[in-house]
Amino acid sequence: MTENDIPLVSFFKRLLDPAIILGSLYLVIVAKDEVFTGNYLVLMIIAFFISSYIYEQIDLYRTLHVVKQLGYAGDIFFGWMIIVAVLALMGQVTGLRYEFSDSVIWTWFALAPFALLLSRLTAHKLAFNFGKKVEVRSAVIVGSNEPGSDIHKSLMSGSNAGIDLRGFFDDRDQTNRPSDLTSPYLGPIAEVGSYVREHKIKTIFICLPMSAQPRVLALMDELRDTTASVYFVPDIYTFGLIQARLDHVGGIPVIGICETPFTGLRGVVKRGSDIVLALLIQILLLPVMLAIAIGVKLSSPGRIIFSQRRYGLNGEEIVVYKFRSMAVTEDGAVVNQAKKNDARVTKFGGFLRRTSLDELPQFFNVLQGRMSIVGPRPHAVAHNEMYRKLIQGYMLRHKVKPGITGWAQVNGYRGETDTLDKMRSRIEFDLEYLRNWSLALDLWIIVRTVKEVLKKDSAY
Repeated sequence: MTENDIPLVSFFKRLLDPAIILGSLYLVIVAKDEVFTGNYLVLMIIAFFISSYIYEQIDLYRTLHVVKQLGYAGDIFFGWMIIVAVLALMGQVTGLRYEFSDSVIWTWFALAPFALLLSRLTAHKLAFNFGKKVEVRSAVIVGSNEPGSDIHKSLMSGSNAGIDLRGFFDDRDQTNRPSDLTSPYLGPIAEVGSYVREHKIKTIFICLPMSAQPRVLALMDELRDTTASVYFVPDIYTFGLIQARLDHVGGIPVIGICETPFTGLRGVVKRGSDIVLALLIQILLLPVMLAIAIGVKLSSPGRIIFSQRRYGLNGEEIVVYKFRSMAVTEDGAVVNQAKKNDARVTKFGGFLRRTSLDELPQFFNVLQGRMSIVGPRPHAVAHNEMYRKLIQGYMLRHKVKPGITGWAQVNGYRGETDTLDKMRSRIEFDLEYLRNWSLALDLWIIVRTVKEVLKKDSAY
């Protein structure tokens, strides 16, 4: 497991680093008995964005994991020198430097990097040692060669205690494998997919040579039916990449070719926007939801809220809430999609489905952390089990939390998908969303959703 997989470390790295810089400035102002003016507030805002960008580019936590302490501290001070240079240049050009106390600024310049170093070391210690409760991720290695041996040594070291290495796969004669590759041999490469599904393996390191490209491509096709994170060591041709990024495992470069877009600062932004928007919408629509609850109860016998099992993040089952719109509540091995003029839909339920008002209870799912406002729409478990066998890459949509609305829905794939081609197109839009996520895209999808709902033309 890399440090980037740990939310606490990513949170410190992407968000609290700038906050600590600003906090140190405020403490210096107080200690120097200076007046906190609007100019200092402007300086804080500018410093926040500059430091956030600079340290994100330097990506310091990659070196700490291999105990290169001096290099790690050097990166912190190097980044701080860049920040100071940028701030000094802006102050000189704008003339704002004369609005600040030289004593405050120079003291801040001197103390901030030490506060930053202390906070990051503390974050690292808390993430890896606090209560010894480290998230354990199961892993397998594909390839019993030198790269596989290097990854094996790194994963078996004490610094990677969060990895549960189950063994390795390879097609070659194992009598000549590297002597230090001591983990169990699990079988030929053709058995990787079934083993990963059966044992719910979280991480896969592919260490095959580039000459084995056909085998790698076949393996990637097989793994698209799982939610495992896949890393290729050390080089790769272009596959159908999902948020590909360069990473390190114990100092060894790997390329993530199938990852969630919501790591580090992106994860904080995504979750923060979900909480803020969900709370705001719930407050504004509370009278509407109460009226709908009364309407459901009066229109037909049964429960007001319908709960159904769906697949959530990483393919884990979650319970999703909706206002009941049918006379039946199906949640078994076979679930029939609602169709136009479906006899199971009540009159009031038809209105709710056309306006998507039946989805409003899912904002509670968002606040619970099970769903996001924007993301691939969750399908019934029965539908997932059917389509994962028919559509290549279907399960990759579960690398993120399911959404109340999504990119597919605002592109014409809202409501019933009565053909395999329609579902395949919906999945293509879902994967496009994963590849191109941004907060601006989420906001655009929300705006588009409002327009689509007002059309009332797709949902039954």
